[in-house]
Amino acid sequence: MMSTAPSENPRTAELAVSGMTCASCVARVEKVLRRVPGVESVAVNLATEKATVHASGTVTDDQLVAAIAKAGYEAAPILPDAAPAAAAPGAFDRELAAVLASGVLTLPLLAPMFGATLNPWLQLALASVVQFGFGARFYIGGYRAARAFAGNMDLLVALGTSAAWGLSVYQMFAHGGMTEHLFFEASAVVITLVRFGKWLEARAKRQTTDAIRALNALRPDKARVRDRDDPARERDVPLADVRIGDIAIVRPGERVPVDGIVREGRTHIDESLITGESLPVAKEPGARTTGGSINGEGVIAIETTAIGAETTLARIIRLVESAQAEKAPIQRLVDRVSAVFVPAILAIALVTLAGWFWHGAAAETALLNAVAVLVIACPCALGLATPTAIMAGTGVAARQGILIKDAQALEQAHAIRIVAFDKTGTLTVGKPSLVAFDAAPGQNRAHALGLAAAVQRMSEHPLAKAVVAAATDAPRFEASAARAVAGRGVEAAVDGRRIAIGSARWVAELGADVPSSLAKRANELEAQGNTVSWLIEGNKAVLALLAFGDTVKPTARAAIERLARMGVRSALVTGDNEGSARNVARALGIPSDLVFAQTLPDDKARVVAQLKASGDGIVAMAGDGINDAPALAAADIGIAMASGTDVAIEAAGITLMRGDPALVADAIDISRRTYRKIQQNLFWAFVYNLIGIPLAAFGLLDPMFAGAAMAFSSVSVVTNALLLRTWRAQAGAPADAARAGKPITRPA
Repeated sequence: MMSTAPSENPRTAELAVSGMTCASCVARVEKVLRRVPGVESVAVNLATEKATVHASGTVTDDQLVAAIAKAGYEAAPILPDAAPAAAAPGAFDRELAAVLASGVLTLPLLAPMFGATLNPWLQLALASVVQFGFGARFYIGGYRAARAFAGNMDLLVALGTSAAWGLSVYQMFAHGGMTEHLFFEASAVVITLVRFGKWLEARAKRQTTDAIRALNALRPDKARVRDRDDPARERDVPLADVRIGDIAIVRPGERVPVDGIVREGRTHIDESLITGESLPVAKEPGARTTGGSINGEGVIAIETTAIGAETTLARIIRLVESAQAEKAPIQRLVDRVSAVFVPAILAIALVTLAGWFWHGAAAETALLNAVAVLVIACPCALGLATPTAIMAGTGVAARQGILIKDAQALEQAHAIRIVAFDKTGTLTVGKPSLVAFDAAPGQNRAHALGLAAAVQRMSEHPLAKAVVAAATDAPRFEASAARAVAGRGVEAAVDGRRIAIGSARWVAELGADVPSSLAKRANELEAQGNTVSWLIEGNKAVLALLAFGDTVKPTARAAIERLARMGVRSALVTGDNEGSARNVARALGIPSDLVFAQTLPDDKARVVAQLKASGDGIVAMAGDGINDAPALAAADIGIAMASGTDVAIEAAGITLMRGDPALVADAIDISRRTYRKIQQNLFWAFVYNLIGIPLAAFGLLDPMFAGAAMAFSSVSVVTNALLLRTWRAQAGAPADAARAGKPITRPA
């Protein structure tokens, strides 16, 4: 057994716990773990059969395992970054075979119910095999619980079925084997139905972990890398042997083995299982790649930048596992109920038994009604109601490129009423584009744009690239003798003429004549937050005006409108100037009273605090930069773009793997649906008991039907949670998407 060396640093330990069957088991395991000195907090998940323990470094895995064993359960440490343990080969098939065999032995016991006769000794033999053979697991689990002075589902089933079996044996000998006084079918049917329900439950629970298994399956076993000593030679090595700086070669159709940067080749890569992006993404030298994505048509060479636990895929898996392991706040209600549930049911069963005796009922009637109480009340559904919904919700979110850090963020997000958006990189593209190019009177616009592109073509400056990108349909000219003029601009010889692109300051220094129409247009564009430059020929003639600005993302407007339809208001919080902020807000439909411009990082946090103080509901902040981190932390829920900085991602409760603002609405929608599933599951789990227990106590529920109802309750809550897997993102209206994709200010 692996043991952790003592230290004073806090640590998080994860343990696989076997033997838990219901919410009472979860409560018992958490209770004994909290008693271990040094343990700060514990979360046990019945659906994943995992315990997550936050403790001081002095607490070892051995201590935690021993505490769980003392409570009557088995545990083993889970190694960091280990793939989830798969079920033993054939385990589900063996369990189903046991259920079928138990059913075959039980069917003959139902014969007396239909007027047929069956030898009492044969009934005893069949019922005993089912009771003590196929029902042995309930005795083992019940004994462990009783030994630890606790109760669980196994104890209730073992007590209830044993009472029915024992009563039948007593009646068999007391009445000379008269079959109408035997109740062997009740105990056998309950055991068969409960085992069948547990098999269905296990089968359904496996589907809730599909997201984790799918992510783990993305990890390739090997990578083809260039030999460090002989770059001309390539070799296949285990992925664990790849080092930072190694060059990995990826052929068409292969899975990208590492996070890195493309150094050679061009291709398209399918990143849908990681980012949720449906279309392949073009990659060329300098582009980043993510391990686990699938290469398209080209051969590429990738320089490795992250390995092991530091890769994007490993971080995604940790986030999803963490969210599925933690408890949602609403689960605290279940925990409080579970702590007293089994003792309360035992007391109700005893009261039922005594009450029927007191009213003069026969011993078998009183006992069977008490058995029905024990069987109907098994708290499996209570233990599964919340974690299965959380697992299904985080799983479907991960497949859409939405990573939810913890269950609290998933639950809280359903109540979001305001989302404060950062502007640059969140709602806008985050890089400059040519938003306006106005030719002077008498000048041909396309010709002037071609001249501007010629001057800028050899420059790597972002503004130069924006001009070249906008001039794809303009005439092409060649420039020579290009040079930069510090603080002014750039000039070159184009088609025998001196052409320059420069600032207003340079125009003034040259004494160039700016047409009044362009001067007015320049003032308008600058008021909107754009940067204005001028295209000049020689020293005097102004040929055109160029305005540079950011553009809103193609899905931004549709995202804001969808949030509004969901009852969520959008605010804009940016460090940019007032004109730029209000221009973006108008383009996206954000009301002016929710625009906050020229805000420093601390100011952004204060704005978020003001929005929270307004009392309108949960406030979320969406951003991508270091300057957004204080606001992300100050918000009730931080939403970070994965295309942003690590600091922003660490401060957020939700991370969007694509820089797409539409995912904000998707995250809220998934949260709302998940919360509804939790509420539905808890409602049905409680209703089963609120209705079933009184019916059983008053003799209106046969133990066999009680067993069927109990099994159905567990399966129904898991199946209801799995309906979340059918969630699909809503497409924005085409008109909205088209509008949102246009520049903030259209070129003239």
